[in-house]
Amino acid sequence: MADGTKTPWHLWLVGVVSLLWNGFGGYDFIMSTTQGETYWRASGMTQPMIDYYNAMPTWMYGSWIIGVWGAVIGSILLLLRNKLAVPAFALSLLGAAGSLIYGLMNPMPGLPPAMAMMAYMPWVILVIAALLLWYAWTMRKKGVLS
Repeated sequence: MADGTKTPWHLWLVGVVSLLWNGFGGYDFIMSTTQGETYWRASGMTQPMIDYYNAMPTWMYGSWIIGVWGAVIGSILLLLRNKLAVPAFALSLLGAAGSLIYGLMNPMPGLPPAMAMMAYMPWVILVIAALLLWYAWTMRKKGVLS
């Protein structure tokens, strides 16, 4: 950096892990929106779960897009040490919160016992999004991101 701030080793670790985690979210979004039921069936989803996704209101796609792609862009910007990672991760957290709220108001039906952990995924995603926002904000505050 121009100000001489050294890049801490953990930025690379968090950035790479974040990009892998959020990259899978991007892959899941692309496959869900382009392959739909074929992808979902291959993932082991039951018919009630597929019907749930097919019945999602259009506005939920906005929340999903903001959550997923805000996180992917935030991860890339973090690795580039760009301060815009902070608002990107903030948008991601907003999208994750919107998806969680929708899911709480409209719970997914038909989760087989083998997929019971899926019920907790929106919470896991929200917590990770919040931690990534906090991390990027901390790195910006310390002058690591510019």
